[in-house]
Amino acid sequence: MSFEAIANISKAEAEAKALIAQTEVKARQMVSDAENAGKAAISAAIAKADGELEQLRKAADEKAVAAAGELSAELESTKAALRATAEARLDKAAILVLERIVNS
Repeated sequence: MSFEAIANISKAEAEAKALIAQTEVKARQMVSDAENAGKAAISAAIAKADGELEQLRKAADEKAVAAAGELSAELESTKAALRATAEARLDKAAILVLERIVNS
């Protein structure tokens, strides 16, 4: 085998290793971005739910003590549903990133 062929093989191997390293870095960044986006979505959903909960609590205080208990339970349910939706999005985002990594 000629020296030139060996040099070409070595160069190709080095380029492949560099490409793999770049891909791994990019994949880690994509996973990190997806996790951050999911956490931000959860935080936004919690903040929204907390804001809605506070508004409804004020309305319940104006109406009656009995009605306040029912509204509070409904708001907690809404908050749990929003939180579950946000957490589901985090899982979907992570799955999407992993699919992109696997398919690339």
